[in-house]
Amino acid sequence: QVQLVESGGGLVQPGGSLRLSCAASGIIFSRVLMGWYRQAPGKQRELVAAVSTYGRTDYADSVKGRFAISRDNVKNTVYLQMNSLKPEDTAVYYCNAKYFTFDHWGQGTHVTVSS
Repeated sequence: QVQLVESGGGLVQPGGSLRLSCAASGIIFSRVLMGWYRQAPGKQRELVAAVSTYGRTDYADSVKGRFAISRDNVKNTVYLQMNSLKPEDTAVYYCNAKYFTFDHWGQGTHVTVSS
C-alpha cells in the first residue's frame, strides 16, 4: 500500500521559514520523481518544486531563491525548505510521487503565512 505522509505545516509570520517533510512507503522511492504542489483557496493546484531520481530540481518562478527541495533516498523522504515566506504562499501543500503511469498524492499539509 502506497502512502505519502506530509508534515511540517503550520502558521508562520511573513519572512519566516518552515520545513515540510513527506515520508513515503510502499514504493521504490529512489525510482520516482518527487514533487511538492500547492493549492490556495479558489485557485488551481500548482507545481511548487520537483526533484528527479538523480537530484535535478525544478521550481516555480514564484519560489525560486526562497524554497529548496531535497530528497533522502535512504529515509524515503522528500523535503521542502521554505524561507522568506510571503502571505501569498498560504496554501495546502501536497506531496506527489510519479513513475510512468503511477501518480500518487499525499493528504496535504496546511501552510498559513500571516502576521
